[in-house]
Amino acid sequence: MQTRLDDLVLSRLMLGTVQFGMPYGIANRSGQPSYETARDIVACAHAAGVRCLDTAAGYGTSEQVIGRVLKELGIADGVTVATKVQHVGAAAPRDAAKAIEESVENSLRALRLDALPICLFHREQDFEHAAALLRLKERGLVRHIGSSVMTTEAALAILHADLADAVQLPVNLLDQSFVRRGVIAEARQRGVAIFARSVYLQGLLVMPEEEIPPHLGDLRSARHRLDPLAHDAGISLGEMALRYVLGLDGVTCVLVGVETVEQMRANLGMWAKGPLEPELMRAIDQAVPDLPYELVTPHYWPQLKSRYSH
Repeated sequence: MQTRLDDLVLSRLMLGTVQFGMPYGIANRSGQPSYETARDIVACAHAAGVRCLDTAAGYGTSEQVIGRVLKELGIADGVTVATKVQHVGAAAPRDAAKAIEESVENSLRALRLDALPICLFHREQDFEHAAALLRLKERGLVRHIGSSVMTTEAALAILHADLADAVQLPVNLLDQSFVRRGVIAEARQRGVAIFARSVYLQGLLVMPEEEIPPHLGDLRSARHRLDPLAHDAGISLGEMALRYVLGLDGVTCVLVGVETVEQMRANLGMWAKGPLEPELMRAIDQAVPDLPYELVTPHYWPQLKSRYSH
């Protein structure tokens, strides 16, 4: 798959590292890993062929941890790091440009890099300041730019602007909106790399059913549609979740986050099996209806919980 990132070292699996900087995820039971655990996770992933790491300036100490790990392991030259700038909010263009430059410089220091291989806006609305990142690209501080997105509308607008080299977006068994609305196909046509996140829907697709919170009961019901397909295929729902996204045409890297080396090894084992069979891919597509945006977007889960409790 040809993308605008062909000058970079990429792997189909990308290690998400938000957990390295803060406790994260609805299914998180172990909290933030120690530095030693983070180092061992990266070493395990790298030994198996993972060459991409995802982080952000807003992920607590994640960038600092990665910078130290890559130096200690001596693998910085063979790994591609994608990070994201701090949200600039409603700042005026000049102030936004200054904030973006400061964020990039801070990330470079934390990651111990001379240039950021991939630098994304953390929030889709900040892409209006893309010119600021392009100027940093001209100065050699950033090699490729893009944005993380939450909505299909923003993703299509960014693609049509023809400035982004990469877009990070959510896609999983229960949220196929970016597939069904043509976003991933459009990106593939334009050579824009797609980083697929939320593969396990922040852990909801792999946690025990009885632990799914009551306010997400509709997701539990939707998950029931998938259980028979996984059972008949002789695989776990988690394996089906990862291998489903691996099978989506146009997805460049599939992002997974882990808290332990054991979880990393489990993901590597599923990755090694490759995409699902086409028949199972089609069966999944037919089994899952379009679900409400708020329901499949973890950002809104606290609001759903508040409504449910009232």
